[in-house]
Amino acid sequence: MPPLDKNSVVGIIGAGAMGTGIAQVAATAGHRVILFDSNADTANRAIESISGGLNRQVAKNKISADDARAITDRLSVANTAAAEGDYSVLAECGIVIEAIVEDLETKRHLFADVESAVHADCILATNTSSLSVTAIARGGRNAQRVIGIHFFNPAPVLPLVEIVPGVATSDTVTRDVRALVDSWGKMTVLASDTPGFIVNRVARPFYGEAIRIYEERIADPATIDWAMRELGGFRMGPFELMDFIGHDVNFATTSSVYEGTFFDPRYKPSVTQQRLVQAGLLGRKTGRGFYDYSEGATKPEPLKDNSLGQQILTRIRAMLINEAADAVAFGIGSVDDVDLAMTKGVNYPRGLLAWADEIGIKEVLGTLEQLQSDYAEDRYRPSLLLKRMAREGKKFHQ
Repeated sequence: MPPLDKNSVVGIIGAGAMGTGIAQVAATAGHRVILFDSNADTANRAIESISGGLNRQVAKNKISADDARAITDRLSVANTAAAEGDYSVLAECGIVIEAIVEDLETKRHLFADVESAVHADCILATNTSSLSVTAIARGGRNAQRVIGIHFFNPAPVLPLVEIVPGVATSDTVTRDVRALVDSWGKMTVLASDTPGFIVNRVARPFYGEAIRIYEERIADPATIDWAMRELGGFRMGPFELMDFIGHDVNFATTSSVYEGTFFDPRYKPSVTQQRLVQAGLLGRKTGRGFYDYSEGATKPEPLKDNSLGQQILTRIRAMLINEAADAVAFGIGSVDDVDLAMTKGVNYPRGLLAWADEIGIKEVLGTLEQLQSDYAEDRYRPSLLLKRMAREGKKFHQ
């Protein structure tokens, strides 16, 4: 298999927000990029969007006009025949990255079609955020060359990329793809092919436990958001972030992880969020979610009670640390990769495992054990790794 370098042509399938962002990243790194979408107009608009964004950077003196022009010149749109299902335009690609709808069968069929059009050494990558890379690879004949490359939105801005080999992915493909994405100026972490990978799995309690606290009427969304921002140091509170992401997307991710872990109660979706989705109240994009974004609407004021706020932070943080510990315990990611993933992928104020060391693992364990005792729910079961480390007086970062 020839090495991936700047001479490798990169194919991107799907010209939505993610595909467009990945195309910009690859072109900026010096690759010629072929952008394919089932609608050629969508792909053309994507390149126009990239060009417009680059021109704004030129106006702010962040890049030169020559560099902006060179990046745009490296982008091309697949021809009309390709838009009708002919992938032969991708035949010269060294790697093809799909960023289409999150549907397993659709992705499988796509890879089966693409595989017959590209050369035998072309790497096929999926940008899936929650589907099994191994399952997607079953769509083709050679699962060894299929791998997950999970960018975060917006791809040109956020530095983290999860590299996710499937069960059959070759070590050579994993090594070459990670080196390639590193060369694009990204920070990569290696994640196992488990539901939600590192970030989307570890982050579930940030949303789920916040909703649970709200459902129990312990605090309202504004107060919970205030506690996590002002006392915890998070850039956005969980309800603000869910409204920003979109409840359709967030609920679907939680449901996918819940189903993928055979209905582990830790990841159980919330009826409260389900009702918002059913009502079409998806957050900012529809003008209302947990908050009202209509013109003239007043955002509710939080109850700035430090004692209450600390209780909220302590509970949600303990659940997040528990997930991070289990991610290490079950080989989903290393200690360093888990902490890097959460700080660079979702902008947490610090690595969760480093935070546990700072607070004290015994204290975190005590919070979890109290929750499990109070609720008698498996949702709050402490990680076996936390128990062992507390007993042995160890830290994650020695």
